[in-house]
Parts: sequence; structure tokens; C-alpha cells
Amino acid sequence: MQKSAMAAPRGRTEMTSAQPEGGKGEQSGGAGPEAAGLSPGGEEKRRRQRESEKQSCENRSNLKSKSSKRKKGDEETEGSEKRKKENSEGAEEDQSTKEELSLAASEEKANPPASSLVVLGDYDRKPVNTLLFSFPPPQVQPFLPQWLAQPKLVQKRIKDNLIPIGDVPGIHPWLLKKLQMNGIESFFPVQAEVIPAILQSASNGYLMGRGGYRPRDICVSAPTGSGKTLSFVIPIVQVLLNRVVCQVRALVVLPTKELAQQVSKVFNIYTDGTGLKVVLITGQKSFAKEQEMLVQKKVTGYCSLADIIVATPGRLTDHISQTPGFSLMQLRFLIVDEADRMIDDMHQNCLNQIVKAAFQVENDSGSNMLFQRTKPGPITAASSCYPQIPLQKLLFSATLTQDPEKLQQLDLFQPRLFTSVYSEKKTLGDGTETEQDTNKKYTLPEGLSQCYVPCDLNSKPLLLLHFMLTMKFSRVLCFTNSREASHRLFLLVQAFGGVTVAEFSSRLPPNERRRTMKEFEQGKIQLLISTDATARGIDIKGVNYVINYDAPQFIRTYIHRVGRTARAGEVGVAFSLVLRIQERRFLRMLKDAGIQDVKKNPVKGNSLKPLVQQYEEALCKLEKTVKNERAQKRA
Repeated sequence: MQKSAMAAPRGRTEMTSAQPEGGKGEQSGGAGPEAAGLSPGGEEKRRRQRESEKQSCENRSNLKSKSSKRKKGDEETEGSEKRKKENSEGAEEDQSTKEELSLAASEEKANPPASSLVVLGDYDRKPVNTLLFSFPPPQVQPFLPQWLAQPKLVQKRIKDNLIPIGDVPGIHPWLLKKLQMNGIESFFPVQAEVIPAILQSASNGYLMGRGGYRPRDICVSAPTGSGKTLSFVIPIVQVLLNRVVCQVRALVVLPTKELAQQVSKVFNIYTDGTGLKVVLITGQKSFAKEQEMLVQKKVTGYCSLADIIVATPGRLTDHISQTPGFSLMQLRFLIVDEADRMIDDMHQNCLNQIVKAAFQVENDSGSNMLFQRTKPGPITAASSCYPQIPLQKLLFSATLTQDPEKLQQLDLFQPRLFTSVYSEKKTLGDGTETEQDTNKKYTLPEGLSQCYVPCDLNSKPLLLLHFMLTMKFSRVLCFTNSREASHRLFLLVQAFGGVTVAEFSSRLPPNERRRTMKEFEQGKIQLLISTDATARGIDIKGVNYVINYDAPQFIRTYIHRVGRTARAGEVGVAFSLVLRIQERRFLRMLKDAGIQDVKKNPVKGNSLKPLVQQYEEALCKLEKTVKNERAQKRA
């Protein structure tokens, strides 16, 4: 009884707690014990339902907590990885920034700014990466001026292209008779082209150019012995034939005294009987004597005594600066022979002083000049309104440079170039022959044969003696590279005997050099040993052989040396003694200059053996002679 009494209140309590749900059913379904949920089966059913709902809620809550924990763990993992990545990137950036700062600091120390101002900060600026292209550097194509690229071609074959002097237009009849009196019946090709060109530029006389305009300058590049000297002597003498007042109208500048003497001699031949005065100033006479030959002082002032001056550069500049009354203001022709050497020696500033003296302003206030000369400039209407005496430059050389930068130093005006060519006959496929002109850097006389002999240093004197004694060479011009070598070789050959030998160099006084040259031309001397003093333009008659005892170092030296033979259409042979260590360079030098017809002519050692004993005796004599000369110099 007591258990049932205790259970009743608990039943009421459960019923009371479930009443809201049962009350809803009562309102909709009516009253009754099952409908009100008072039956034991319904209560048990509701209890299980509540437990299952409670269990499902717990499962859902557990599932949510697990998923939130899993999501939070994933977020923590991602965050840690992201922080690690950011930390590593930050470290790398800090390292690169440190390296850039150190590089910038080193560059700033190596290359400090030109300005004295110091810029603060701006160190964190990254250097700009310049884009480097992989294109090759542009190649500069050689481009010659038109007058160099398209010259007036002159035939090199002299004997096949001789022109009678009467066929060249414009030459004065009196000069034609002079030419015939000197045995000249025909002009060489270069003379037949250049003489009319100079005469045409002075067709209105020497006081003004053709049509009142400035005449074009003329450059001539032709082989040695092709008649370049007569190419300017004849037209200059003809232009000055009618001059009234003696003034310096023509000036010829040459590099050596011997060449100046030769040109002066040619001028004297063709001015004889004309009244024109030719003066040679090379320093062979005293300075005061040359001043008396150039100018004369009168009451009214100084007057010129020369129409044509032939001079060397050094002596000429002395007279320009130190001789009172010496004037070049009436100068019409400036001739530069051996122009390539004059260009190379521009440190003397000779040509610039000549031009400056030619356009010098007259200091005498009382002078009344009919034609006032001013330095030429651009051709305009104002500059052409009055005439003036032009200054025309004539350049001649066997090895005229084609370097525009060097030629620019001469300040040429619309120059014309006359150059020699090789005329070669080329056989075509049908058997016919055609003449083909090929322009080369340098031209040599047509009748010249060239050979080279490979040898050793000790065998060079024996080879020279072999040519003179065994091969019976005569009228041989032998070149060395220095005065000392020339003198020693002369003493050695003289001590050996059997050969009439002489030396020619600046060691000898001028009178002795003239006597030696005259004897050589007369055939009294078999072997003339010389430095390059005779290699430039000097016309030595009767040279059969040229021997380069010392191989030349430059192609121009070679051209001028071998050009002493085979002159004026004659034949000649040139031998070069080349050391075996020099052979490759020597042949490459000739090949680069377009000279390919040089034959190799070795001499066997057996040919030299008969000369060895006497050669050794000559060496002993040479040693004693050299010692005696040194002792005399010391005394």
C-alpha cells in the first residue's frame, strides 16, 4: 500500500509534465483514458520517444563539435604553413635587399658621382635591368669620296701608249721646239693627260681661274719613271711665259735635297731664254746667300727675284718667317712632289704655313693691289663679285694615299685624281681577247721583274758578292735600312776587292754625293750602296739592278726602291734578300698591295763556298777599319 501510494504522486507528476502535449490532443480528439495519455503503453512509448530524441540531439551536438574541431585544426594548419611561407619570403627579400644595398654601395665607391652634391636616401631603389640585345655591332662600310672612287684612269703601259707631242692640244709652239731639242718626241700617258688638264685650268691666265672661278686641285698617282716631273714643268712654264712683274707664282716643295736639285734642273732647261727665274733653296748655300737670291731691297721697298721656287720644307719655312720682303701673296701654283711623304711629315706644319703666307693681309697701307686676295670660302654671289688670284694645288706621288683623313689635311678643292691602271688582256670563251682594267693600290713599271732570295743573316754579304762577281751584275743600286749598315757593307765589299763600289748617304757632303752619282751614271761605279735617300723620285740613269740588301718594312719603301730601275719604259730587275723569319710577312705585305708577280729565287749554298775564305779575310780587315774609325772620332 505504501509503494502504490508512493507511485501515485510520481505518476501524477509525469502526467502533469506531459499535459501540454496531451491537452492539445484532448482539445482536438475528445476525452478518454488513452486519448489523455493515461494508459501505461502510451507512457512507455512517449518515454522511448523522448530518449531517442534526446540521443539524437546528443549525436547531433557531438557531430557539430567534432566538425568544428576538425575545421579549426585545418585552419590552424593552413595558418601555420602560410606563416612559414611568409617568413621564408620575408627572409629572402631581406637577403636580396642587403645584397642590392651592398652592390649599390660598392658601385658608388668605384664610380663616384661627377657632381659635388650628395644625394641622401634612395638606397632601397632597385637597379633597372637594361635589356641587352644580342645583335652584332654595326659594321662600318668603307666609303671613298667620288674623286677617289672614280678617278681618271691613265694607262700604265708606256711603250704601247706613247703620244706624239704635237697631238697634245694647247702646248705653246716654243715649248714644242724645246721638247724636240731635248730629244722628246712623244709624251708618256700620264703626261698626255695631266698637261692639258693644268693648261685648261689656267686658260684665262694666271691672274684668275677659268670663268673667274677657283680651279680644281689635281692629284696624280703614277709609277716611278712615268714622267710626273715633266707633267707639271711644261704647263707651269707656259702659263708664266707672259708674266710682266717678277713675283713668286709657282712653288715646288720636295722632301729631299737631291730630288729638289733634279726638279730645279728640269725647270732651268725649259725656262732658258724665257726670262723666268728659278731659285733653288735647300740649305746647300748659306741662309744670307739664299736671301739675296730671293728678294732685293730698293728705295720703294722689296722686290722679288724669283718666279719659280724649288725648295725643301725646312729651309722654306725658315725663309717664310725670317726673310724680310719674301712674299707668297702672288702664288698661283703649289706643287707637292712625293706628296705621301709630305703628308706623313705634316708635323713640320710646312704646308699650313705656305697657305697662311699666301693669304696674308698686306701690311703696307700705301700698297695698291689690283687684285686683293682673301682666303677662299663657300662660293656665293658676294664672294664671286670680284676676281682674285687663285691658289691651285698639284699633288704628285707614286704611292699617293687614299686615306680621306690624311688627304683632308691638304684642304683640297674639288680635286681630280689621275691614276695608272693595269691593262690586262683576258681571253674569253669564244677565243677573242678583251682588255680589262683592274685598279690596284700601287702600280710598278711595266718592264720590272721582281725576285726574292730567302737567306740567313750570315749569308747576305756572300749573296751580294755572288751577284757581283759570279753573276756579273753591273750598275747595281743596293739599298740598306740605315747609314751605319750602308757604311759597313761598303767597307766590307771594298775590303773583299774585285768590285768598284761607292756609298751614297747623308754621311757624305753634297759635293761628294753629286760626284758619286755622276760617276755611277757614267758607268764608272758597278755597285752603289745607298740608304733610302736615293729611293724617292731621283732619276738615276742606267740602273740595271736594284738589290734590297735589307728587306723594306713598308710597302711604300719597296715601291720607291724598286722603281729606281725599269724607268721610262726600260727593263730592270729587283732582288730582295729576305730572312727566312721575314719571308711570311714580306710576302703578305706584297699581297696586300696587289703585287703578286714576285718570284722566289733561292741560291744554293754550294755557289757561295768559293767566296767563303776570301770573305773571312775581308771580315778581319773590316774589324780593323772600324776600330780605326772609332779611334779617329774619339781623337
